[in-house]
This record gives sequence, structure tokens and C-alpha cells, in this order.
Amino acid sequence: MTNNGHKILLVDDEPDILEFLGYNLRKEGYNVFTATNGTEAISIAKKEIPELIVLDVMMPEMDGMEVCKELRKISSLKNVMVAFLTARNEDYSQITGFDSGADDYITKPIKPNVFVSRVKALLRRVSKNLSAGIIETGGIKIDIEKYRVEKDGKEIVFPKKEFELLHLLISKPGKVFKRDEILQKVWGNEVIVGDRTIDVHIRKLREKLGDDYFQTVKGVGYKFEF
Repeated sequence: MTNNGHKILLVDDEPDILEFLGYNLRKEGYNVFTATNGTEAISIAKKEIPELIVLDVMMPEMDGMEVCKELRKISSLKNVMVAFLTARNEDYSQITGFDSGADDYITKPIKPNVFVSRVKALLRRVSKNLSAGIIETGGIKIDIEKYRVEKDGKEIVFPKKEFELLHLLISKPGKVFKRDEILQKVWGNEVIVGDRTIDVHIRKLREKLGDDYFQTVKGVGYKFEF
């Protein structure tokens, strides 16, 4: 996992543009995926659940707006940030783009530093969405305010500490949370608990959501992956 922890999917039918944009994002430490057409983009997005998709509008077979509409039909991708990539001379209606489910648009050609700045700004908006109380990733949806968890649309009940542990791990997919950090953030100074307490709660999460989500890093701690 990268130092930013952010996944970005770039979609464009021109390999040179993908290489140029991808290079500049990887320099910043982002985890970048690329696709050259809409079908491939949807497949990668479903698998990786990126925080941001930068999507070219004018592509053969399936254009960006069609791709965006399809992405918004997928429950795990409804809250993914989508920015359209458009050439200045394209006959493109921003209103139409927003109606199809886009969050923003970026015009090309664009300078590398400007592009990276726009991406950072969009990802800050993602963080604000998370702080608003909803996390949705890997088919799991958490409503922080209501202490409510759904997997594939079905509600699963969690006691308070199990919920808080899940919330911590899922907040940064791929990050290894050390045992000391887990104890401090979930249990704090409430009571004195040991490593066994964490193990028991992880086992409960696995029982309810599946083994594949929670990875043990021996001698260190745990991480959420999908």
C-alpha cells in the first residue's frame, strides 16, 4: 500500500495520457490503476474500489458518461468520487456530466502540478464525506452515527467495541494497525485489556463478515483488505 493509502483509477483510450497522468500521481505516492476503455474500467473499479476515478469523456464504444452511469448502479461504487477528463474543444455539457453522476471535471491539456493539485482537492472532499459519517467499501457499509453495518445490503448487528474496531480498520484499507494503536483507539483508558481481547474481537468480525477482510500481520497487528 502506498504512503497516501489512496487508490486512483485513470481511464482514457490514449495510452500516452494514461502514462503521463499516472507517472505524476505515482510520484506523489498514489496507488494508480489504469484502463483504456469503459468495460475494463468498470471491472477494475469493482475489484479495487478506488477513492477517485478520473474518466475521459470521449471514448469509443462506451463513453465516459455511460461508464459513470454504470458505476453509479454498483452499490460499492456509489460514493466513489468521479471526475471527468475533457478536452477544451469538446462539445461537452457540464450539466449533462453532473447529471450522469460526476462530481467534477478536469480539462486537458493540463499541467502536471495543476493536475496533482486538483486530485488532492478531490481526495480532500472524499475525506469530508467519510467524516460525515458514512464509509462504504468492499461491499461493507458503515453508518458511524447510527452504529449500523450492512454487508451487500443486509444489516449485521455489532456490539459497540466490535463496531469501533471494524470502523478503525476499515477507515484505512491496507494499513497495518499495531496492537498498541488498536488498544488505545478502541479501548483507550476505559479498562486494562490484553492482546487476547483484540484477537477475540477480530474473530467475531471474521465470523460476521468473512475471513478474507481481516489479515493478521504476525507480531505486529491487523489490517482490513478486500
